[in-house]
Amino acid sequence: MPVLHVEAVPADLYERIKRRAAARNQEFTTEVLRLLEQALANEEEARAAHAAALTDLRQRRWTPPPGSPESVALLREDRDR
Repeated sequence: MPVLHVEAVPADLYERIKRRAAARNQEFTTEVLRLLEQALANEEEARAAHAAALTDLRQRRWTPPPGSPESVALLREDRDR
């Protein structure tokens, strides 16, 4: 199994993970792996949600039919009345 060494971990972050692992009755390494997996899963979910939102926006986009007057022309016409 691969080994991951991380250098320059801030002391406060290290202590937070250590306390979290203790609160969950987990080994430190197990908790670090769980946090890494969770972070990657959240990133993948966020990307999927963004992609779905963009698809939804593209499907809802309205484009005027060819030959329709431009909005600026319609506003000028309305103001001239």
